[in-house]
Amino acid sequence: MSAYQIGVIVGSLRRESFNQKLATAIVHLAPAEFSFTRIQISDLPLYNQDDDQNQAPSVLRMKDEISRKDGLMFVTPEYNRSIPGVLKNALDQGSRPYDQNCWAGKPAGIIGVSTGSAGTSMAQQHLRNVLSFLDVAVLRQPEAYIQNREGLFADDGTIGERSRPFIQNWMDHYVEWIKKNAYCSR
Repeated sequence: MSAYQIGVIVGSLRRESFNQKLATAIVHLAPAEFSFTRIQISDLPLYNQDDDQNQAPSVLRMKDEISRKDGLMFVTPEYNRSIPGVLKNALDQGSRPYDQNCWAGKPAGIIGVSTGSAGTSMAQQHLRNVLSFLDVAVLRQPEAYIQNREGLFADDGTIGERSRPFIQNWMDHYVEWIKKNAYCSR
């Protein structure tokens, strides 16, 4: 078993999503002591406070998976200069009822890819605000607002040669962040 179990939350449901592709490719840049598991959020019902005392099985499953992780990685697109609704819904579901916030104390990193020149900067800023309130310790630097350009991904789906140094630098900082802060969630 790997020393660090990481939950990966992708804020896009689209089958051909650049962020799904990034989430798959980036984990190959981490050391062998890190293991990554995708946390499914597509099956969560819309958050309704009336359901706090009787959460859906999919919500309980997600919360249980997150509670067993040493850290989190958010890979998100930007929708209308913010985070996608499916991601916000997952954050809301996981934080409720008020005293059962599964996100609290987890170290995390945020990365995302978009076709726009600003990458996912606004979405990441909004996500940082929400995660701060949820008591998630988010890697501050380096930030990674990635524009999807030719060569970002190699033909085999891995990170392309020209993009690898930048994304490897982000991953190296992320790994150190998790190692330094994972004790909070154990």
